[in-house]
Amino acid sequence: MTLPRRKPTPLPEIHPLPEYAVEGEVKAWYEAMKTALQVPWMGVVTMAYAHYPTFFAELWRGLEPLATSRAFVAGADGLRRRAEAAVATLNPAHEAGRLGDAGYGAREIDQIAAAIAVFSHGNPLYLVIATLTRHLLEGGALAGQGTAEAFAGRHAPDVQVPFVLMEAHHADPPTRAIYADVKQTLGLPFVNTDYRAFARWPSYFALAWADLRAVAGTPDHEAIARDLHETVAALVADGLPNPGGLGAEALRAAAAADAPLDEVIAMARLFQWLLPGLITNVAYLRAQLTPEA
Repeated sequence: MTLPRRKPTPLPEIHPLPEYAVEGEVKAWYEAMKTALQVPWMGVVTMAYAHYPTFFAELWRGLEPLATSRAFVAGADGLRRRAEAAVATLNPAHEAGRLGDAGYGAREIDQIAAAIAVFSHGNPLYLVIATLTRHLLEGGALAGQGTAEAFAGRHAPDVQVPFVLMEAHHADPPTRAIYADVKQTLGLPFVNTDYRAFARWPSYFALAWADLRAVAGTPDHEAIARDLHETVAALVADGLPNPGGLGAEALRAAAAADAPLDEVIAMARLFQWLLPGLITNVAYLRAQLTPEA
């Protein structure tokens, strides 16, 4: 089964359940997912899934043993490396020197780089989940075996950085204007967590976004996102084990118990479409802070 790169039109409404607003079983799912993925945040994608509790319960039941497997971690890390190699063709400007000229100290620049590293690690994990979810909701099957070798140890970056999100209602007018530009440029109804985290340093984010904006959505940028899409689609269809016994029939039935199936599929398509571009953008921002050759 092929999985075309597809942005749903019109864009569906999404209803993410934020971490601060959940309790009980949903809160337990969130904590278990963050632990399994070794990330400090719930992606908007999985918070949107949680709006459909029967669907989310079935997905996480089958996903948890896969998300902690070596194959899952290796597949996601391969996507990260692929994106970071490819963005060199976009010629990102090196921003560390300009930040120093603007008054940023080495410690602050290191903190920005650490925050980028957190998202560069986590987003590919969420992309594998989003692709697997869409694949199954559209009737696909997972061809892998029913056992998987567990990943032992830590695969997340060994960094310590405060995880602070600059929400629009906290931001000053220039940052809110950038958020509006991010949504318009990327064609999204919301601002991803990544950008809200990077906007904790408003002058850095303004500088970085101005450079990224010039390439976002160009044919060369889209070619990288499309390559990531095709790579993860092949990984999900042919390269992952299925220790939790995830299947299309059960997942589609669970989704249909919460809402019209087409509604859940459209939501899943939106996130599976946007994540390759987001991974490309974060790789680009990471390259901006690499030393000049």
